[in-house]
Amino acid sequence: MSKISKLFKGSSSSNSSSHYPSSSKSKHGHRSRTGPTPQEAIHKLRETEAMLAKKQDFLENKIEQEIMIAKKNGLKNKRAALQALKRKKRFEQQLTQIDGTLSTIEFQREALENANTNTEVLKTMGYAAKAIKGVHQNMDLDKIDSLMQDITESQEVAQEICDAISRPFGDAFDEDELLAELAELELEESMTNMGRVPSVPTAKLPTSKLPTAKLPSTRPSQRTPSKKRAEDDDDMQMLAAWAV
Repeated sequence: MSKISKLFKGSSSSNSSSHYPSSSKSKHGHRSRTGPTPQEAIHKLRETEAMLAKKQDFLENKIEQEIMIAKKNGLKNKRAALQALKRKKRFEQQLTQIDGTLSTIEFQREALENANTNTEVLKTMGYAAKAIKGVHQNMDLDKIDSLMQDITESQEVAQEICDAISRPFGDAFDEDELLAELAELELEESMTNMGRVPSVPTAKLPTSKLPTAKLPSTRPSQRTPSKKRAEDDDDMQMLAAWAV
């Protein structure tokens, strides 16, 4: 068994014998002290962190001082310089140990803070769950169903009222019949426009402004057929006389 374990074992046995000499105290109503609360533990850890941070500053200053002593003595007093360097090494070892201890304490503190936060969150969620349960206890599903049915009926009535208000007054005409009648009217109008003949203007045009141009005469062509027809008539009369 190591010296540290023996030391803790001896101190625990002495403490138990001094503080709790017999079990009669527990029978007479003395209760054993419970562990610290998370808030108390977090507070203690923060105090320890602050104390170790101060110890770090102290050791860093001591290391600088020992370096200055070693430089000052140098070759003049090798023994003093070596002693200063040895003390510097011890201070550096202590500083390294404090760094590790601070890391452990910081990790433990963060774990406690997270656990405390989770506990508070769970408490709040449980409180809210109880409130929701209390609200739901005052609700009746049958009443909710009837209320929703009433709301639906009210909406339907409102829609019917809107439809009735927006409905136009007077007779309702079939739009297809009106379109067919319009097509017939357009067809009649187009036929009427096609049957119209454009009128010839009766006003005489001024002759002075028109250019004088000779138009080909059609009398020779008209005379030739009439003369031939007269000759044919004479021949027919002659044939008729011979026949008699």
